[in-house]
Amino acid sequence: MLPRRKLPTLNSLRAFEVAGRCLSFRRAAEELGVTQGAVAQQVRSLEEHLGVLLFQRLPRGLALTPKGIVYLASMTRAFDVMGEATSLMVEHSNTVTISVTPTFAAKLLIPRLGALNALFPDIELKTVATESISDFDVDQIDIAVRLSCAPFPSSLQAEPLFPQELVVVASPLLLKGQSTPLSLEALQQFPLLHDAHNHWPAVLQSTEKLAGAKFNQTSLVIDAALAGQGVALACRAFVAQELELGRLVPLLDHSFSIKPDYFLVKKKGLQASVAVSSVWQWCLDEFASK
Repeated sequence: MLPRRKLPTLNSLRAFEVAGRCLSFRRAAEELGVTQGAVAQQVRSLEEHLGVLLFQRLPRGLALTPKGIVYLASMTRAFDVMGEATSLMVEHSNTVTISVTPTFAAKLLIPRLGALNALFPDIELKTVATESISDFDVDQIDIAVRLSCAPFPSSLQAEPLFPQELVVVASPLLLKGQSTPLSLEALQQFPLLHDAHNHWPAVLQSTEKLAGAKFNQTSLVIDAALAGQGVALACRAFVAQELELGRLVPLLDHSFSIKPDYFLVKKKGLQASVAVSSVWQWCLDEFASK
């Protein structure tokens, strides 16, 4: 195999491949948008480089020599491979993969996908909903929403979205007309709904085992509260719309601020595609605390 520095120029190979398909320097020039003389010169340069005659010049066009026929078949396959690879890259450039927690996906991202699609109809958003922290390289993630604390590694760019402000909420159906706010003691007369974060002991300042249904995701706790099954402890951002609509009501007169916070994160050092940059800014506009 020839070293890469000894390979013919791409322009000469392209001129040969098009001229070989057209069997005409004139038609090849029209396809490439150059002069007929430029195509002929590129082909001559290629023949000199290879030390092989690729075409027979005829009064009414061109004819490939036996070696030219073999070389054309190989060059056509090579350009087809490059074309396919380029198409895949172009298609991928419009795909943005975002890693978020299941609750963030269910309560914040999914309800806004219609607006995102309307704003960027050519962008395909791939959502990876997981509680684990995705690896940008291994999992091929473009953007992530992470529950974390500053400072971040120098290899990452991070922008704050919103803090974890926990609120105690329930469906008005569960209260049956009972007035709010409640005291912490009165709160415990209602069934408590637990998620994997298990913040209830800290909120209630209790060391005892607290009864109530347990779920592995906060989104399920919120759904159970909406169904009147108990009291949920959730980040305000995830229940803001339900509070606004009155489908959930706050049971205490205060909230609980805890760390870590939610951040929007991406890798530094790579030129982001237009699609990634667009989704990044859209996330900041939609989710960052104003």
